[in-house]
Amino acid sequence: MAYRRAIEKIVQKEAGKNLAQQNKSKYQLLKNGVEVSFTNAQGKTEKKTLRVFDYKDYQNNEFVAIRQLEVSGELYNRRPDVIGFVNGIPLVFIELKSHAVDLRSAYDDNFKNYKDTIPHLFNHNAFVILSNGIDSKVGTVTSPYKYFLDWKRITEEAEGEVSLDTMLRGTCAPQHLMDIFENFLLFDESSGHIVKLMAKNHQYIGVNRVLENVERIEDLEGKLGVYWHTQGSGKTYSMVFLCEKIHRKFGGSYTFLIVVDRTELENQAYDTFSGVGIVNNKNVIAESKGYFSYFL
Repeated sequence: MAYRRAIEKIVQKEAGKNLAQQNKSKYQLLKNGVEVSFTNAQGKTEKKTLRVFDYKDYQNNEFVAIRQLEVSGELYNRRPDVIGFVNGIPLVFIELKSHAVDLRSAYDDNFKNYKDTIPHLFNHNAFVILSNGIDSKVGTVTSPYKYFLDWKRITEEAEGEVSLDTMLRGTCAPQHLMDIFENFLLFDESSGHIVKLMAKNHQYIGVNRVLENVERIEDLEGKLGVYWHTQGSGKTYSMVFLCEKIHRKFGGSYTFLIVVDRTELENQAYDTFSGVGIVNNKNVIAESKGYFSYFL
């Protein structure tokens, strides 16, 4: 009975919510687990949280990719090129085109059409891959085409290469897919509507490099290194990914101090952290000699 109720919560369509809202709601269930109530053998009501995925041991999940699966819509049926399932949940959508076809058509002619005709397929989606065999890009259910981005490297040392093989091994290999789903997806509402964000390639690699050093923080005498960004490359979101993953993997005893030197950056950092739901009041801001800090 408890398992049936959990499945009902996962698949239930919530009235009045658009696709972005549905996706955020289902993501919270899949990421944090589904709380259910049931009557135990002693006749008492118990509450438990049922986990959908095993994040500690990625091999303790079932990964299946299906080609041309027919999906029924209210008016039409559609056959997406590839859907990637984890434990029966459709997390990855892949649209493939001929190498002679411009990749933009995969977005305009196929992906947008599927969102209109079979939107329920994307309620649980983690990310979307578009490829014509030469060019490959990854984005989310809310991403405009210009925000579908390359995934050129699997490791920092690797030579960058835009290819479907690199994209699939970098995002869909079981350990990477589970890591991305748990730690590298955000929903930003600072603009007044939901924007789903997936870490860029350099953010994913950089944050995980820092995590490796956190595990050796005593040997490194507290020096984790320098994480360098170019302008406009998503520094503040990298901070969010880093803070959140450290809290999840190492517990909530860490305090993060973010120091900036301009009011503009202070506002940007606060708006980002509050927009994704990490902080919700300005009491976290401390002022000292023109520097502004966030304690998380």
